[in-house]
Amino acid sequence: LVTWYAAPLPALASRVAGPVRNLLSHPPSRRLLLIVLVSGTASAVPATLVSFYAADVLGRPDLLGAFLALYFCAAVVGLPAWLALARRRGRVLPWLLGMGLAIVSFAWAAWLGAGDVAPFAVICIVSGLGLGAELAMPPALLADQLAAHSPPLPAGAGFGWWNLVAKLNLALGAALALGLLDWAGYVPGRINVDTQRTLALIYA
Repeated sequence: LVTWYAAPLPALASRVAGPVRNLLSHPPSRRLLLIVLVSGTASAVPATLVSFYAADVLGRPDLLGAFLALYFCAAVVGLPAWLALARRRGRVLPWLLGMGLAIVSFAWAAWLGAGDVAPFAVICIVSGLGLGAELAMPPALLADQLAAHSPPLPAGAGFGWWNLVAKLNLALGAALALGLLDWAGYVPGRINVDTQRTLALIYA
């Protein structure tokens, strides 16, 4: 029985390895996956720390749900504009602008403190608008690259790697954020001026 099941494995491995090797040897796809790894890891840091930030920097853990709602609603509202821009100017420009919005808006989060609810709400809205571009453009770029390759690369292999990178982003972001906070001596709920500022800087 084991022999019967194991017999097709070499052939299956060969069929899987070919598309994966072709994808990673394709410079545009490889660069795109690297950019997504770096950008996604950066996005995963505040995603990991937002509840700590709301509680120990802003002092308003009760508003965490409202902040997240603003963020994701802004992404939905802004998405049609990003798609319209992509149809006119291509997919790269909207993605760059979306990342720029995230960088510019999140930089201000480092300087907020207790009670700064309204400024943080603005940050959520502006960075949420950028999120729409970051969610839509990279997968579309990958699909374009897979189709443009000669011969076309299998979409399954491409998006399989895409999902692997997305999961790795979350793991790397959480490890980086929580590791830095532990090194800084941060304990949730037991905050002082120094650890509050460190939390805000790492979050931003």
